[in-house]
Amino acid sequence: MLRKLAISTAAALALLTGAAQAAGEGGHVTNYAFSFDGPFGTFDQDQLQRGLQVYTQICSGCHGLQYVPLRSLAAEGGIGWSEDEVRAYIEQNFIEVYDEDLQDWRPAVPNDNFPANDSVGAPDLSLMAKARLGFHGPWGTGLNALVNGIGGPEYIASLLTHYTGEEVEQYGTYLYENETFEGGLISMAPPLWDDAVEYADGTPATVDQMAQDVAAFLMWAAEPHMMARKQMGFVAIIILGIFSVLLYLTNKRLWAPVKARAKGTQPAE
Repeated sequence: MLRKLAISTAAALALLTGAAQAAGEGGHVTNYAFSFDGPFGTFDQDQLQRGLQVYTQICSGCHGLQYVPLRSLAAEGGIGWSEDEVRAYIEQNFIEVYDEDLQDWRPAVPNDNFPANDSVGAPDLSLMAKARLGFHGPWGTGLNALVNGIGGPEYIASLLTHYTGEEVEQYGTYLYENETFEGGLISMAPPLWDDAVEYADGTPATVDQMAQDVAAFLMWAAEPHMMARKQMGFVAIIILGIFSVLLYLTNKRLWAPVKARAKGTQPAE
């Protein structure tokens, strides 16, 4: 009986391990050191502003951010802009949205979301940093997330910087070799090159720098309240710690007379 149980357990573990390993297969992901990593990390507003510039000038040509409100650019914990700067951004980039009531396009206002863009079938980037996990851990167990985070922004930055320069033609379509993308071939041509944008703060616009900046911005877009969540979690841990100590002391005091009677002694006053 025990032998059959052991064999069945081993077989089940083997199947689960094989499935997890298959689920965890993927390309190379570099563990970049982002400022928001760790329980006490915070967003770098300068980096978020540079990332928005990269998205606006390069990524928005094919990708949208349809789930991100424009007003969030001026929200607390955001990229550090004022409401006037948000309005100026909308005007300078001629951002328009389709109004269902008017059945026509109109200039966007801060209460609108970033426009969607699926004209070439490219995915929306609103939740990309949360959807693309980069650090699975052994056999896809997800253990690495406890140390390195979910790896979403690292995946994005790695994807943008790990093109090999090789092209493959399949059925009249050109695919580009990428060491991070699963399968090794991606339909998106390398979108970044050195000095593709001119940063307002004078930061050198290398491919690696732009990739990290836009990845950080997309992490903020996917979770704009990350800092508030971390602070709330830290406070919750402190409160739970104090509560645990109080429960322990209360338990000892309540059970002290019982333990004393069991030992045939009286509890100390």
